[in-house]
Amino acid sequence: MAASLCIVPSLYFSSQPYKRFEIKAAGNTYGAFFRATTFGESHGAGIGCVVDGCPPRLPLSEADIQLEQDRRRPGQNKGTTPREEADACQISSGITGGLTTGSPIKVEVFNTNTRGSDYSEMSKVYRPSHADATYDFKYGLRSIEGGGRSSARETIGRVAAGAIAKKILKQFSGTEVLAYTSRVHKVVLPEDLVDYDTLTLDQVESNIVRCPNPEYAEKMIAAIDAVRESGDSAGGIVTCFVRNVPRGLGSPVFDKLSADLAKAVVSVPASIGFEFGSGFAGSCMTGSEHNDEFYIDENGRIRTKTNRSGGIQGGLSNGEIISMKIAFKPTPTINKKQKTVTRDKHETELIFPGRQEPCVAPRAVPVVEAMVAMVLVDQLMAQYAQCMLFPINPTLQEPMSSLKTKLDHAVLN
Repeated sequence: MAASLCIVPSLYFSSQPYKRFEIKAAGNTYGAFFRATTFGESHGAGIGCVVDGCPPRLPLSEADIQLEQDRRRPGQNKGTTPREEADACQISSGITGGLTTGSPIKVEVFNTNTRGSDYSEMSKVYRPSHADATYDFKYGLRSIEGGGRSSARETIGRVAAGAIAKKILKQFSGTEVLAYTSRVHKVVLPEDLVDYDTLTLDQVESNIVRCPNPEYAEKMIAAIDAVRESGDSAGGIVTCFVRNVPRGLGSPVFDKLSADLAKAVVSVPASIGFEFGSGFAGSCMTGSEHNDEFYIDENGRIRTKTNRSGGIQGGLSNGEIISMKIAFKPTPTINKKQKTVTRDKHETELIFPGRQEPCVAPRAVPVVEAMVAMVLVDQLMAQYAQCMLFPINPTLQEPMSSLKTKLDHAVLN
């Protein structure tokens, strides 16, 4: 809930009453139109989300959400944390007869394999580069077991909301969000080995690191095995792209699509960097090298010959494929001796005895997809509310659902 702050008037006398300001003190909700609030902690009773603003009459079931949760859940292979959880989701509101009602949708997963004893030493010391210390600095206390809200388990709620957002996008405009692991430690998948027009979810899910190229997948697995066996961890990069995006998504100037995407994906635990399109490499190019020249395609649509802009120009989607990269740091919880300090300010050393994840990038793939889908649905609703109330200018604008119509027509023919 929003906290209230009463501001006392200055020494100057005034007949005006005290001013009252509403301050948003919590950061557990994302979105303006499609709003998702996540709740729960790593070793608490359960974790989930409440989604408000979902359109009514959308076909939705627990199976739709479970598909994405199964991609995210731990304990699936040697490359993830060994904590085993079924992560079976339950919908307790907002659905009737298999359709959304327009009211808030609550989705929850109950924790079953908690091992608080693994974190007994964490009550005394801080893990280097973890959120342990900063949560104490901010709140004056923290949930010791599993890191509480700073745990990657918090992303259960994000993935649930993202599953709903994905279904809205697919049904309304045929929009698809797909991500994959493009780097683990020093193993980098060349971009020219991935075709964004034809890549499928099955290709991404064909191996434990979610790399769509078998050769580089094996190299990534070997890199993760090496750090895991030494008690260490490795960082990585997730590449995400979006096909069949309606044009005009984004709201200048502070709610540009690129800005909203950056905030959403960098809020994912362990993320440390974001770029879209040509990214930082574009800063090394000249304008003539970087510009995406326009042309008219066979359907009379304005398109770009290249896509260094990553499908976003001026903060607005231009209808081309949106592409971005998100960097993830090495997991800070490792089984190597590190220098640290205690909560009562004594220097010491620490070796974490519990379960740890050698590389978070592969399991972050569905989380990144979820956050991107949530951003797009939120911006889709904003675009519809502002720019589609009156007849469009058919010379320059397209109906927002026209992409799905064209896709359906292509499939039939």
